[in-house]
Amino acid sequence: ILTAHGTIPEAVEATRRGVFGFVTKPYEAKALLAEIDRALAGHVAAAKQEREESPIITRSQAMLAVLDEARVVAATDASVLITGDTGSGKELLAQTIHDWSPRRDAAFIAVNCGAIPEQLLESELFGHVKGSFTGAVRDHRGLFQEAQGGTLFLDEIGDMPLPLQVKLLRVLQEREVRSVGAARPVAVDVRVISATHRDLDQEIAAGRFREDLYYRVNVVNLRLPPLSERREDVPLLAGHFLAALAAKYNKKINGFAAEAAEALVRAPWPGNVRQLFNVVEKCVALSTTPIVPLSLVERALSRPSEDLESFDDARRAFERDYLLQLLKITGGNVTQAARVAKRNRSDFYTLLNRHQIDPALFKS
Repeated sequence: ILTAHGTIPEAVEATRRGVFGFVTKPYEAKALLAEIDRALAGHVAAAKQEREESPIITRSQAMLAVLDEARVVAATDASVLITGDTGSGKELLAQTIHDWSPRRDAAFIAVNCGAIPEQLLESELFGHVKGSFTGAVRDHRGLFQEAQGGTLFLDEIGDMPLPLQVKLLRVLQEREVRSVGAARPVAVDVRVISATHRDLDQEIAAGRFREDLYYRVNVVNLRLPPLSERREDVPLLAGHFLAALAAKYNKKINGFAAEAAEALVRAPWPGNVRQLFNVVEKCVALSTTPIVPLSLVERALSRPSEDLESFDDARRAFERDYLLQLLKITGGNVTQAARVAKRNRSDFYTLLNRHQIDPALFKS
C-alpha cells in the first residue's frame, strides 16, 4: 500500500490482512522498487512452498489440482500419461512426480520417442549386444536398464513407431527387457511415465497407436492446462524467469513496466511456458534499462517469418542429432556408423566435419 495518510496502527492492520508492504509519501522511487522486488520474490517463494518446493510455480486452481493428483499418484507405481500442448511443462511434471516418489533417489531418465530414428530408438530403449546388427561393435545397455529402480520418462510416446510399441507393451507386461540380439531377457524394476501432445484416441482410431498399450500407459491421466488457461501464473513465471535470466546475463533488471506486464498476461501463448521463457530471455538479452518497457515485450512477442527456423536449419539440426546418436551406438566406429547410415566412409566423414563432430569422443 502506498499512502499519504499512514499510521502505525494502520500499517499493523494492513500487514495482518496480508499486505506485504506499507509505504508512506513522500517516498523514494528506489526504495519503492526494492519493496516491490521483495514482495514479488516472496510471492514466488510462497507459491513454491505451497507445493513443498515443487519446481512448478503456480497459483492456478487448475494447475494446483493437477499437482494434488500428482502427489497422490507419486506414492504409487501406477503408470502415468501426461497430456498437454507442446511447451506446457510435461517433462517438468514427470520429474516432479519422480522427486515426490519413493524412487526419488534412483535415476530419472527422459527420452523423446519422436526425435530418434526407429532403429536407434529400439537400441536406445532396450539395448543391444555386440554383433547383433551392423554397427553394433560393443554391448549397449538400454535406458530401461539404466533407469533400474527409478523412472523412465517416454516423451511424445504418440510418435513411437508401431513395431516398438509391441516391444514396449511386452516390457510393461512382463517387467523384463530383452536387448536386441540377446538370448534371454533381464528383469527390470522401472516406473514408466509417458507424455504426448497428440490425441491418442484419434491415433488409435487411425491405427497409429495400439489400444492395449494405451491402457497400459494410461492408468492415470494428468492433463496439463495450456498457459492461456492459467493467465494468473504469467506474472509469477515471468518474474521468476526474469530474475534467473538477469543473473545469468549479469544484468541489473528489476522488473517489467506495468503496461509490459499487462501485455504478457494478454498474450495468446500458443507455445505455452516454453514460449514465455523465450520471450523473457529476449527481453533480458536486449534490455538496456532496469525496467523492461512495453516496446521490448512487444518486440519479443512478435514472430516475423525471418525468426522461424528454415527448412535447411531444421535439416541440419536433425542431421547432427542423428550422427550423435549413431556414433553413440557404434562406439565411435566410423566404418560401422557409415554402414548403418548407408553412406560411404568418405561421405560420412564429410558429414562429421560439417557438423564439427569428433568420433574419437565416443570411443570407450
